[in-house]
Amino acid sequence: MSLFRAIRMPLLALLFLGLAPWAASVPARAADMPGKALVEALQGGGHTIYFRHSSTDWSQNDQVRQAGDWKSCDGARMRQLSDAGRDLARTIGQAMRALKVPVAQVISSEYCRSAETAKLFGFGDPQTTTDIMNLRSDAYVGGRDAAVANARRIFATPPPDGANTIIVGHGNLMSAAIGEYTGEAGAVVLRPKTDSPTGFETVTVLDPKDWQALATAHAPMD
Repeated sequence: MSLFRAIRMPLLALLFLGLAPWAASVPARAADMPGKALVEALQGGGHTIYFRHSSTDWSQNDQVRQAGDWKSCDGARMRQLSDAGRDLARTIGQAMRALKVPVAQVISSEYCRSAETAKLFGFGDPQTTTDIMNLRSDAYVGGRDAAVANARRIFATPPPDGANTIIVGHGNLMSAAIGEYTGEAGAVVLRPKTDSPTGFETVTVLDPKDWQALATAHAPMD
């Protein structure tokens, strides 16, 4: 299997079935970069890396009854990272640092599992925002269309010169705003594209294990 996998259900299949109402404005997708070229591109900055939060404890359930309930880090109230998910987030961050990927800012959903993932990457405390929202709670930010528009505005914002932006959010938002979907801790690499209807394009999709594979093959020698 290629290092950079295709999404589980091809977008064209979704379009054919009529299951992608956002399809008319799906971001452009560039051809997947080979590993070395991808690493060099990330080292040069200019990309936004959108992660789905790391692995969670699925015996827990979200109980959102009012705005802000999602901030709770209590497993009796909201689904949280598992211990394996915390270790995975740390491992991904370590691989990114080994690759010398410069990160200037870290943005996260206010959900505890996303904010904790972002912090465990080790690039500093995240800036949490409702502009990155789990679509199960989209009513609190004006509905699905507003939630998608908010996210896309952030995705289209160029990172600081010579650096990248990390964003941690949710799989349903990834699917609706980007047109890709990963398992937990998966990532989509984006870059601004002014002639795209959304203002950005997808460079590639990464599984969690891909970061360590890239670090093993391409980390600079100190």
